[in-house]
Amino acid sequence: MFNRFMLVVVFVPLAVILIALAVANRGPVAFTLDPFHPGNPALTLNLPLFIFLFLALAIGMIVGSLATWVKQGRYRKLARQRGLEAENLR
Repeated sequence: MFNRFMLVVVFVPLAVILIALAVANRGPVAFTLDPFHPGNPALTLNLPLFIFLFLALAIGMIVGSLATWVKQGRYRKLARQRGLEAENLR
């Protein structure tokens, strides 16, 4: 029941907001990888803005998750060591 509640309260409004963001930003944008020759078609992507926004959001979430995982490595190691100690004491 709680999972259904979370789905309705959190994910449905989030989906509505993301869909509205995508509809409002569907105009094409040129993203170039060459700062000295921005008209170079070989290094330019022409995609809707919302794709770049969603891509930046996804990359930020992945980088943040990895940073948190690396930062908490010592706590995982300590928990593993204490688990082994508890297993040896049984």
